[in-house]
Amino acid sequence: MMFWKTIVFAGCSAVVFLLLSQSSQVTSNSQQTYTSDVHFSVKRSPVDVPPDGDLSKAFWKKADFVEFDQDAWGKSHYPEVSTRVKSLWTDSYIYFAFWGRYDSLNVYDGEDPGPERWQLWNRDVVEAFLNPQPERVQHYYEFEVAPNNQWIDLEIDKTKEPFNSASWNSGFEHATRIDAKNHIWTTEMRIPLSSINVSALRAGAKWRANFFRAAGQGTDDRRKFLAWSTISGATTFHVPTRFGILEIVN
Repeated sequence: MMFWKTIVFAGCSAVVFLLLSQSSQVTSNSQQTYTSDVHFSVKRSPVDVPPDGDLSKAFWKKADFVEFDQDAWGKSHYPEVSTRVKSLWTDSYIYFAFWGRYDSLNVYDGEDPGPERWQLWNRDVVEAFLNPQPERVQHYYEFEVAPNNQWIDLEIDKTKEPFNSASWNSGFEHATRIDAKNHIWTTEMRIPLSSINVSALRAGAKWRANFFRAAGQGTDDRRKFLAWSTISGATTFHVPTRFGILEIVN
């Protein structure tokens, strides 16, 4: 997604375009260096399951998770919107589960969750940025889901302008649940490996990835923007050199 969208936010917007315009030429992938060493291990699942938003089912019992409550710049902590991410893989899919505390929910009320929702990042959302070919630093994929199960997926290529393509469609499946009593919402994503140019996945593979959360009411200066791997000094989530390591294991 993006961000300061008005500074503007998220996978795409004004600010991001502003960042692109600051340089007459985009640095080539060969000149990029990853600067984050945060690490997440993704175990293999022997079975595939359809997403239903229920993270208590047996499918997720042995999955590792990462948890974060720091803002995207690493300056503040917000335990009231603490967020966990789990992941598993099979021969056909990679799965992600997000679990998040919330104060209140900020969604596009009354809209059909079926169609892709442009500018979803202007409401509460969880986001997975995935780069299965880390040698292509500036090319990756973005997946967003909101508490009401609205969604968007984007192919990102920062060597182009605009750098995000909403016309790309991964066919990923997703489902959410809201536990209003405990102020927790969850989502599951099931992403076809073939849609992100992965023909076969094997233990030992290392992708680059980042996870984000946008939460809260009001304008961007009042909302909370969290990141697993922080992006100090940036005004957009789209800092691929700050992606952490997502390691595929058995």
